[in-house]
Amino acid sequence: MRLLPVLLIACAAVVDLYTPRVQRYDALLYVVPTLAAVSWGVWPTMGFGIAAAVTLVLCEAAWGDVLSRGVSGAVLVMIISGVAAWCSAVRQRREQQLRQATDVADAAQRALQHPLPEHLGAVDLYLLYETSVAGAHLGGDFYKALRVPGGVRMMIGDVQGKGLDAVESAAVLLGSFRESAYGEDDLPGIARKLEASMRHHAARPGIVDPDRFATVLLAEIPDDQPLMRLLTCGHPPPVRQRADGQAVFLTFRDPSPPVHLPVELDHDYVVEEVAFQPGDRILMYTDGVSETRDQVGDFYPLAERLTAWSSAPDRDITARLVADLTAYSDHGLDDDTAAVLVVRRPWV
Repeated sequence: MRLLPVLLIACAAVVDLYTPRVQRYDALLYVVPTLAAVSWGVWPTMGFGIAAAVTLVLCEAAWGDVLSRGVSGAVLVMIISGVAAWCSAVRQRREQQLRQATDVADAAQRALQHPLPEHLGAVDLYLLYETSVAGAHLGGDFYKALRVPGGVRMMIGDVQGKGLDAVESAAVLLGSFRESAYGEDDLPGIARKLEASMRHHAARPGIVDPDRFATVLLAEIPDDQPLMRLLTCGHPPPVRQRADGQAVFLTFRDPSPPVHLPVELDHDYVVEEVAFQPGDRILMYTDGVSETRDQVGDFYPLAERLTAWSSAPDRDITARLVADLTAYSDHGLDDDTAAVLVVRRPWV
């Protein structure tokens, strides 16, 4: 793209000089400054304009029209060059503003959604995270893992819908979890704080969709016990893979409704305890994984895939998963997608 002005000057001169004077191909030189302004700065744009004007004068001189056409054409090229240089300056200024805004947005998103540490307490963590918005680091799917006294507490969730409103709701839930994970005695206490945070957020003036809800899965892994405590608020069940390699979906006796579901329901938060021995894997994920479909509409066979990958190293699983989801889907990953593989480390 940046070489187009040079190529256009050369082609216009050659074609104009070596073809019959039926048409004036040197008229293509008027376009050179405009092309230069697309990818070059102010002074290079003016430089290309001067080169185009000189070339036009030389072409007209070769045909004996230097006074009648050459000079007037060169003046017109320079006028166009001046306008093109101004446009180049405006473009560069807006690109700088966009870069600054992007840098600020990146910093804000990274402050909210830190990358997971590979080792945390008694577990190893491996992340898959893809947003539906190109260049975004935070979407409607969210995750967090924190080291707390006596263990690790985790959250993975999915806000209804897409766009900036979903990102804002995800940020509210991340902030609430970051605070309550350290202060609450158990997972139901954290779930209640998430619910209260979403209700306070929805009551703020100017909220586009005050009924927006989120599915959430909370987990707690004690340092000194071979188990994981789980609480689901309408979230897809995780998959556990034991030492024999067989992967199965975990079941919940009494799942809670999603956070901030716009329907009043009487319910108690029920915590499930599942065995989690050293070497076991548990995959927590959002519906971007479980609801991926192939060409005939069949859902992605997650448990079957994990069983087939039982001998693969832990750190390879999420990379295999995202590649396999992309290949399996009929139209690619067009939804926010998150998954966290939790592996229990051997007793120290």
